[in-house]
Amino acid sequence: MTTLPFARPGSTAPEGTGPAGTGDAEAMNSVLGKARLIIEAFTAEDDSLSLAELVKRTGVAKASVHRLAQELLGWGVLERAGNRYRLGLRLFEIGQRVPRQRILREAALPYMEDLLLATQETVHFAIHEGLDVLYVEKLMVHRGLRKQSRVAGRLPLFCTATGKVIIAFSPPALFHEVVRHGLTPLTHKTIIQPGRLLAQLDKIRAERLAVEVEETRLGYTSLAVPVFADTGTLAGALSITAPTFRMNQGRFTAALRTAALGISRTLQATG
Repeated sequence: MTTLPFARPGSTAPEGTGPAGTGDAEAMNSVLGKARLIIEAFTAEDDSLSLAELVKRTGVAKASVHRLAQELLGWGVLERAGNRYRLGLRLFEIGQRVPRQRILREAALPYMEDLLLATQETVHFAIHEGLDVLYVEKLMVHRGLRKQSRVAGRLPLFCTATGKVIIAFSPPALFHEVVRHGLTPLTHKTIIQPGRLLAQLDKIRAERLAVEVEETRLGYTSLAVPVFADTGTLAGALSITAPTFRMNQGRFTAALRTAALGISRTLQATG
């Protein structure tokens, strides 16, 4: 990343998912499954966890957690933090090898940097993962949004601008799955009526623009547009997030669409 007056966040606020693995009977029946429960016990808010906390969150027997933790320490997936455990750099190293994340990030980053300089507001690139958006990249100025979203973090599809774009340009089955799972509000402005959400999606498809006003975080508004891959299928969504009073929708939309078009062309050129 070039040296510019902005920072890429390392961590922020809550994701759309809590501690993983609770009540997962299948995972409890294999060594690999138990190791997964230990790794996924760490949330975005956890710098470290004690052995007792790992046992409580995973539901795995203390002796098994202790034994597996020692093996994960040896692999570098976990690290010691005094008498506690934290996720290790080996996970970061392996994560950087994921082709989808690397290709999308390399295509998006130059245009995201241009967009950040043009708007001086927080810029996200997100992809579809389950019932959430997964943030592949986030750029921000020092006054930008530090909480709520983070790189490799998740938020619900139905109440984020990027997520609304993803639902709008995905098969109808995704909308029905999201509704069936339940629309739990993050703020009192979150749209939780399926009919209203469906009407909003129709408008997004027509305009190729999603506008989310304080549904995820009070005081903040987001704009998002789709990014398409070489096959014409949706690759992800690009967004700008700014305090509601500072959101210049007309100017930001033009810049956002220009950046999204550049990312799409790069993806299509590289195949």
